[in-house]
Amino acid sequence: MGNRPYLSYEGGLLPHEHYVAQRQVWLLQRKAGRVGKGPGKTTGWIHRKTLEKRGVELLGGVSYEKIDDAGLHITLEGQHHILPADQILLCAGQESVNDLKAELEEKGINAHLIGGAEHAGELDAKRAIRQGVELAIRL
Repeated sequence: MGNRPYLSYEGGLLPHEHYVAQRQVWLLQRKAGRVGKGPGKTTGWIHRKTLEKRGVELLGGVSYEKIDDAGLHITLEGQHHILPADQILLCAGQESVNDLKAELEEKGINAHLIGGAEHAGELDAKRAIRQGVELAIRL
């Protein structure tokens, strides 16, 4: 058979290029448990391992309190922490925002709620697309 180079690596996969960010990077989520557990159930572990190898700190069960000159203020397991930060990117849209529907209906405009506006759950683009298509078929 000979010595095939790809068989000499764990899992038969070539190793990732070793790279660690020049600054401290945190990936936080409000939901308790492992970060990123929901979406990508079959591949999520690969993404988590890649992030961990690159030095990204993964932290679940976080409550965001405020952002000021000291950094990002969070609460974790009942304790207050400050993460010093010069850049913060928040993707915290897991709550339904649907006030516009009532405003439109008051003006006589027919409005429908779909996707995250109708029910903010796990990130589910397929559900939102399906709801949009089904609504379009009915109209």
